[in-house]
Amino acid sequence: MPVYRYLGINDKGKKTSGIVDAENERAARTKLRRLNVFPTVVSIDGGQAPSLAMMGRREVRFRGLFGGVKTADLAMMTRQLASLLQANIPLVESLAALTDQLEHPRLCAVLATVRERVTEGMRFADALGQHPKLFNELYINMVHAGESSGTLEQVLSRLADVTEATARLRGRILGAMLYPVIMSIVGVALMIGLLTFVIPRITSLLTEMGAQLPLPTQVLVVVSELLRTWWPLLLVLIVGTAYGLRRWIATPNGREQWDRRMLTVPVIGKLIRLVMIARFTRTLGTLLRSGVPMLLAMDIVRNVVGNRILRRAIEATRDAVKEGSPLAEPLKRSGEFPPLVTHMIGIGEKTGDLERMLERVAETYETQVDTQVGRLMAVMEPTMLLCMGLIVGTMVVSVVLPMIRLSEVAGG
Repeated sequence: MPVYRYLGINDKGKKTSGIVDAENERAARTKLRRLNVFPTVVSIDGGQAPSLAMMGRREVRFRGLFGGVKTADLAMMTRQLASLLQANIPLVESLAALTDQLEHPRLCAVLATVRERVTEGMRFADALGQHPKLFNELYINMVHAGESSGTLEQVLSRLADVTEATARLRGRILGAMLYPVIMSIVGVALMIGLLTFVIPRITSLLTEMGAQLPLPTQVLVVVSELLRTWWPLLLVLIVGTAYGLRRWIATPNGREQWDRRMLTVPVIGKLIRLVMIARFTRTLGTLLRSGVPMLLAMDIVRNVVGNRILRRAIEATRDAVKEGSPLAEPLKRSGEFPPLVTHMIGIGEKTGDLERMLERVAETYETQVDTQVGRLMAVMEPTMLLCMGLIVGTMVVSVVLPMIRLSEVAGG
């Protein structure tokens, strides 16, 4: 039977290490927990024994080898942790069980570190706060509110709901963007191939045969020659323009102008506003239902809204609420939130059920996002196919037209 070396925490909260025999690593961890030892590192005997330095470097090593944790993975972990706590399993044991079950290496390493900190006496929210790249401000503050109120399992369940909703919304948007991106890449590659390889050979053949090139063919030849001769300059121009645009957007003034213009783009602007409002209301409702104070919740929720124009409206609303104003009035004065949103929020404030009303608004706008994405895809697919057909058809006509004239001259 294999022998495993382990590093762990005993039931008195002290670090301990040793060896244990078991059929596999999972069996070794189970055996150690029966002995009231919570293992943090278990490795088969024969190599270097695990150490705290190795434990401290594990997260860095995994971060270098694997990509970031997906929102869906974080949501699943949160849901599982809530289920374990609802089954009256202590937090440390729940974290230990999750560490054994999770398949994502980086998330597993982070939870092992969090579990060690909690075993040493640190609050769960503070232990999560040591990993800000994985657990954002919303996550940490909700966990802190759950610990303070003694309702951590309910808060984690709500947090799993909002994380899953965020993952679904992001998946719908990325799925909608995938098709046009692929079509654009294919279309550009097709045009470059035609202009650099096919068109020059055909036009040179027509010229040798004495065919008179019509105006569309001459334009096509000029574009082809320009692309073949000056492609390094064109490439530098495209890259420079993209880099300059990115630097301009990175400035405060540039970012604000960009966000303002994006909200005015037909169809796209409306979709961006729907997504931001759904994210704002969903997050704020979840925070308030979890016991987070209104002003702190407004500070957190403004960071989940990516558009600077809407974020400024939320910041002004936060200042007005701090001075005693109801939430709906400054949102309405900003002019950035539709009347339906401010009306429903106002009703929620009057009836004392603001959290539920915010969640209803979020559900309504998430449904509208689905509808808008579906309509956009229904229009975009045939439009892109039509544009590609027109471009390729124009090229074909520009090549075929001199051939027809040449055949007419030869026949005459």
